[in-house]
Amino acid sequence: MAIAHQILNFLFPPRCAGCDERLPIESRERVCVRCRDGIGLLEEPGCYRCGVPVLASISQCPRCLESPPSFGKARAIASYEAHADGDNNILASMIRRHKYGLDQTMGRALAECLGERIPLADEHYDLVVPVPLHPKRLRWRGFNQAALLAAEVARRLDCKLDTISLVRVVATMPQTANDLEARRRNVRRAFAVRRAHRIANRRVLLVDDVMTTGATANECARTLRAAGARSVDVFTLARVL
Repeated sequence: MAIAHQILNFLFPPRCAGCDERLPIESRERVCVRCRDGIGLLEEPGCYRCGVPVLASISQCPRCLESPPSFGKARAIASYEAHADGDNNILASMIRRHKYGLDQTMGRALAECLGERIPLADEHYDLVVPVPLHPKRLRWRGFNQAALLAAEVARRLDCKLDTISLVRVVATMPQTANDLEARRRNVRRAFAVRRAHRIANRRVLLVDDVMTTGATANECARTLRAAGARSVDVFTLARVL
């Protein structure tokens, strides 16, 4: 198998999914060390609830204090700049190519960007649940990028993956141009739990690729808790600051 892999790499030289530089022929990775090291990791300390960077003297950010989210804690690996490209925004570029360029192979590259340790790895969860796509969007895209990431997270945490209990029942409009309140209205009652017995009394880790305002994650968490989930935390690969 190793010989076959090297032959394929010789015939089709591997390139970094981030910068497109050639990778060693023997490489099994999709992202080069320079790109992985260049990912803008989130700074500590962070808000206890949503994880956004705050001053050391503050335990929760003003938004979480004013309007406590339905999830317990939300954590991310890195920061995300929604409209930026270039060497300092490799992760954002790869995420956009994955979602909007319909490049399913980017899932493996993004999994490598998780690094050695996933935030919240010390917590114990019964289920890992991805943020679902509406069936129309799923048919158009061909895959759910959150589900691909959730599968890798579940594997690393040695936790059960559930991709069918939480569903999106409303084909919401794209959130890109909306402010926080508009996003909250847009996703209100957009999700449902179809198999409540699989969720009841479970500690759930909700997974998505990017958190922007947290409106979608919060509505998913509210829906899961209403279905009987004991607790819901959120993990995303990146978040907008």
